[in-house]
Amino acid sequence: MSQPSPSQAIEMAWSHYQAGRWPQAEQIARQVVQAEPAHAGAFHLLGLIAAQTGRLDQAVEFLGAAVRIRPDLADAWNVLGIARIQRREPAEAAAAFRLAVEARPDLVMAHNNLGNVLRELGDLDAAAESFRQAVRIRPDLAEPYNNLGNTLLQLGRLEEAEISLRRALELRPNSPDIAFNLGLVLWKLDKVEEATACNRRVVQLNPGHADAHANLGNGLMECGDLDEAVAEHRTALRLRPGAAQVHSNLIRTLLYHPACGMEDILAECRIWNERYAVPLRGEIRPHLNTADPDRRLRIGYINADFRNHADAFFLIPLLSNHDRDQVNVFCYSDVRRPDALTSRFRGLADTWRDILGLPDARVAELVRQDRIDILVDLKLHTADNRLLVFARKPAPLQVSWLGYPGTTGLATIDYRLTDPYLDPPGLFDDPSPEESIWLPETFWCYDPLADGPEVSDLPSLATGVTTFGCLNTPAKINDGCLVQWAHLLEKMPVSRLLVLAPRGRARDRIAAALTREGVAGSRVEYVDKRPRGDYLRLYQRIDVALDPWPYNGHTTSLDAAWMGVPTVTTIGRTVVGRAGWSQLCNLGLKDLAAATPVEAIELAARLAADRPRLAELRRTLRDRMARSPLMDAPRFARGIERAYREIWRQWCLGRPADA
Repeated sequence: MSQPSPSQAIEMAWSHYQAGRWPQAEQIARQVVQAEPAHAGAFHLLGLIAAQTGRLDQAVEFLGAAVRIRPDLADAWNVLGIARIQRREPAEAAAAFRLAVEARPDLVMAHNNLGNVLRELGDLDAAAESFRQAVRIRPDLAEPYNNLGNTLLQLGRLEEAEISLRRALELRPNSPDIAFNLGLVLWKLDKVEEATACNRRVVQLNPGHADAHANLGNGLMECGDLDEAVAEHRTALRLRPGAAQVHSNLIRTLLYHPACGMEDILAECRIWNERYAVPLRGEIRPHLNTADPDRRLRIGYINADFRNHADAFFLIPLLSNHDRDQVNVFCYSDVRRPDALTSRFRGLADTWRDILGLPDARVAELVRQDRIDILVDLKLHTADNRLLVFARKPAPLQVSWLGYPGTTGLATIDYRLTDPYLDPPGLFDDPSPEESIWLPETFWCYDPLADGPEVSDLPSLATGVTTFGCLNTPAKINDGCLVQWAHLLEKMPVSRLLVLAPRGRARDRIAAALTREGVAGSRVEYVDKRPRGDYLRLYQRIDVALDPWPYNGHTTSLDAAWMGVPTVTTIGRTVVGRAGWSQLCNLGLKDLAAATPVEAIELAARLAADRPRLAELRRTLRDRMARSPLMDAPRFARGIERAYREIWRQWCLGRPADA
């Protein structure tokens, strides 16, 4: 019997390969190469088998031979690119994929692969174009749409990303990965309801998806479903015990939970410290900062929100009024999407460091190299915190402030800023690991950053109907608040309630609770989130603001005061629940604070009935606020600088700060 020709033999080898008989296919292909050393198809098949069996060096050798013989062999270029990726040679892989699509412009997976490697190389615009080319060729494939959506997400083009990922999910509706990616985009677009639905779908399809459980917990928290949110965070931590940010999200949820007191919050913070910070103690080294008690201090602020964010209303007044003869300001910016306020912050820093994407250990080393004397954490356990930088103790003194008044639980953070009203000495039995520094008057110094809308006349004078309002996040509006607010509406028959609650789960939950308490739907108006100017104009329709508990309004209550609307508060049993008391004390309006929610409702009813006083507060509250410590930025900055100087002097005198 005659021997098959090389062409016949290679056809037979490919048949074996497609049937899964790879050893036979490889044996025949090697025989063909021996008989015909310039047979591109045989080298292609050998390279393909070598790549799929993990012999990457051989794969590159064989496939390289194939394309040298046949430069138009697009499939071989594509597999060569894949092998280069597996050998961690992204630039060479990109070159191979480019030659693949040059040889065969309709090779969809080569376009897709090129997009993936360009994204790895950081060329996101070119990556997006490769994925677009792939979906033009095959609009019925989910993978390129998914990859395009993820790339557009990285580029910050969220609306386009949403369109692409929705198409991917249409094509592959049972893909947990695509649903998860769409959830990420929807969350960033502030479509909390839809993002939460996506993550719920992910955990149904893949119950072991820790990140989806974590994100579902965040969405449920935002909607005010706190018990479910806690359960989802704990599930995520069980699936991924080392997820420090997820554990921070759990702590943040507990701050909102009406059943949690300071002891519960502090206990969880201490668990966080033991689980994530203590293992990093070996990275703490002695500090070599010059121990001169009177020299100019190098102060570092780490923040992911040097941007259009509530932090700006408090940080800009401080940074604008720092005494530069006394303080050298370093800003470590973790901002994902810089904006006009980011540029303003940059101008207020003596030194600006962009730390986005840098690992915590690298950031800690950068802080050391900058010889920072006092490093200030501005996030605590909120999103995008860098507490694991502080766990490495890169500065001799570390302080927490601003994210919310309270504790991080970290033994490596020496001090926390507070004020005389939030948690005076001895108020809480179990002290936080950080030592408290009581600022002279206030934890907050506020600047609206724009004149904004004018204060309106008292709306009830024109309508005869008193409007109570709460424009805080629904996460703060629990059933206990709603029961008391329902009692207030019952006590004041000619009144209504205006609540910020986006359409969907949050609004449905609040409406159901009020309905159970007998409140007619016609007496409640719900509003969606909106741009700041429009949000501030909502206060022109509110007579009296109602402070939620156990987590009071912070920025929201200051916004209300700026718009002439007084807030009635309950003095809580956690630090975040005493914010209203602190702010009212600084405004000289202590009589608007009550010891219990029931007393707060009585107080709100009396205030609403006293329209002459309400009208006077409406007319004078903005000016009262402007003249108070709450807006005296130079005074506030001097208070913080005195605190910095005092703890620095203590360190210079030999006080141990590296425990």
